[in-house]
Amino acid sequence: MTEPAPYRSGFVSFVGRPNTGKSTLTNALVGEKIAITSNRPQTTRHTIRGIVHRSDGQIIIVDTPGLHRPRTLLGERLNALVEDTYSDVDVIGMCFPAGEKIGPGDKWILGRVRELAPKTPMVGIVTKIDAAPQQAVAEQLLAVSELLGPAAEVVPVSATSGQQVDIVGDVLVSQLPEGPQFYPDDAITDEPDETRIAELIREAALEGVRDELPHSIAVVIDEILPREGRDDLLDVHASLIVERESQKAIVIGKKGSRMRDVGSRARQGIAELLGKKIFLDLHVKVLKDWQRDPRYLGRLGF
Repeated sequence: MTEPAPYRSGFVSFVGRPNTGKSTLTNALVGEKIAITSNRPQTTRHTIRGIVHRSDGQIIIVDTPGLHRPRTLLGERLNALVEDTYSDVDVIGMCFPAGEKIGPGDKWILGRVRELAPKTPMVGIVTKIDAAPQQAVAEQLLAVSELLGPAAEVVPVSATSGQQVDIVGDVLVSQLPEGPQFYPDDAITDEPDETRIAELIREAALEGVRDELPHSIAVVIDEILPREGRDDLLDVHASLIVERESQKAIVIGKKGSRMRDVGSRARQGIAELLGKKIFLDLHVKVLKDWQRDPRYLGRLGF
């Protein structure tokens, strides 16, 4: 009689340059949106755990900010958060978009990862294969294999279309140690609702803004209150934080048009998350140069 395959469990972190598809892949593997996504670099600002339940194991994905060369105190603190994570996980998946050549940034990140976690198994993940020609995908798979070395498995995937997502899960779980189930079957993340709500608002605010503004936006949840006499309605009061008055004007938009659009998009996501109708009250506040001020960073949770 064949012995059943051992149950495996552990922690996986996806690494790579900003905007290589790490958060989108996390969401695809979990099967539900737990990490916000954007085409803006540095969208992820804190570690988010997503839990993948399988019959043969449990994968806890630790989604982190992209490792980068920091230009602000916030950037330095995000890098420290990422580097702490690398040394604690069981497997590292390094992401490379199929349509972008491997460059100095990728090699710098790989060098840092190997300094911080020299014995941690690594998997190469070629992302966004739906957006690249087959020839480019094949060339990238070969390039990633050569970069990471013969010990690393390399897998192509499109998190957007779902192509090869299950195969990525198979490869990751095969690299994990034998171990128990860490989270109950119905858990998909350990993020509190308040944090997820703030992230949904920030995701909506990132859409359509100029290049210099995304890094300057933070969100603070001021209050979440049940509406008196209404079991089906919550009042959510939140503040969008920017660094300058000129940025405040951009976020609000002409006659409040952008703010209304942000509120509409965020409200829909929050309602889906909480399963209730939402009244969303948004305000914009200016905290001058908050990314460089340790007092403000502490108040904002960084």
